[in-house]
Amino acid sequence: MFSLLSLLDDIAATLDDVAVMTKIALKKTSALMSDDLAVNAGVVDEVSPDRELPIVKAIFLGSLINKVYCIVGVLSLSYFYPPLLKIILLIGGLYLSFEGAHKVYEKVFQKKNEQNKEVKAISEKDKIKGAVRTDLILSIEIILIAKNSLTGPFLNQSISLVVIGIAASVIIYGLVAILVKIDDFGLFLIKKEYNKIGLSLVKSMPYVMKGLGVVGTIAMFLVGGGIIVHTFHIPTPIPEILIHLISGIVSGLICLIPFELYQKFIKS
Repeated sequence: MFSLLSLLDDIAATLDDVAVMTKIALKKTSALMSDDLAVNAGVVDEVSPDRELPIVKAIFLGSLINKVYCIVGVLSLSYFYPPLLKIILLIGGLYLSFEGAHKVYEKVFQKKNEQNKEVKAISEKDKIKGAVRTDLILSIEIILIAKNSLTGPFLNQSISLVVIGIAASVIIYGLVAILVKIDDFGLFLIKKEYNKIGLSLVKSMPYVMKGLGVVGTIAMFLVGGGIIVHTFHIPTPIPEILIHLISGIVSGLICLIPFELYQKFIKS
């Protein structure tokens, strides 16, 4: 009887530790999740309404598989060769900064006409594949950042990462599913003669999607810059969030310039 009570006490203590660590890790990865949300909400933009949820479901399932790969990979590396995790994290931070800079560059300097959009129309299958690939990169960063915030026994950390991985996918794609159906809900309200509320929802969605895009881009700079600052222990005489943003923008531009030169002069 004493052994059973002792076991239950150990289990309760483990679950308590897992809950605390999970809460801390989710807080640290929240900016990256907002970026993941913005990216995936954009994937189902301009998609037939009856295909929106099936596409979100397909990406969600791919995201869960990605989390399995990432958790197994991160835990394996942390056991066999932990220094490699910092290198992967830094590469991911540089990639996020580059992606943010690339988005801004495309928005400001590259105007695409409607004909180009029609020619470059992407199939549903390719959209899902592309979104799952992007999710894999963001999942690696989410799990790595979460792992860096965890302490304690290996089992507790493993359970926490599993909870974080599942929670991240459920939160992100649950919100995406809600977002893509808000305009449909608005049309439903209009049919039920709740015209004012319905029209407000329908008209607000383009602005919401654009806002998410802006938030996602800023999150890329903040997370990428934060990783770089903490990797190289850059001093922060100014507010930390500002140095993260500046570091993200500068490193993103440094990565973007050779990429664009290659695209313009070598690849073309």
